Amino acid sequence: MAARRPRSASDHDSEDDSYEVLDLTEYTRRHHWWNRLFGRSSGPIVEKYSVATQIVMGGVTGWCAGFLFQKVGKLAATAVGGGFLLLQIASHSGYVQVDWKRVEKDVNKAKKQLKKRANKAAPEINTLIEESTEFIKQNIVVSSGFVGGFLLGLAS
Repeated sequence: MAARRPRSASDHDSEDDSYEVLDLTEYTRRHHWWNRLFGRSSGPIVEKYSVATQIVMGGVTGWCAGFLFQKVGKLAATAVGGGFLLLQIASHSGYVQVDWKRVEKDVNKAKKQLKKRANKAAPEINTLIEESTEFIKQNIVVSSGFVGGFLLGLAS
């Protein structure tokens, strides 16, 4: 892996910008602090911890995500349901007149647009699913802890 850095001001004798190639693999071999800080493994950082630590890390982050998902979901459901309730009361009381033919026409138009977009987005979704599956396979211990914690977070 190589990175480029600009040369010093004394190296700029010509008008064009020239760059020196910096080989990061050689740099890490010469500087031991780099290895102490980041380790020799190029894999995921979580692999450096024991299985129990990985499960706990996944479980705690999963619980937090599940708990927040539950709270935000309840808030969103309450807001949407309350909005529909108020709209229905206003419609029944005569404050709002709904043109149902126009609503039906707009909904059908939106359905057609969604079907067109869904067909175009299918390859991108498949790529995202494949990448997610590969990530889960590489980090199965943390992923299983996360799922368990997420379910516990939803239940609490």
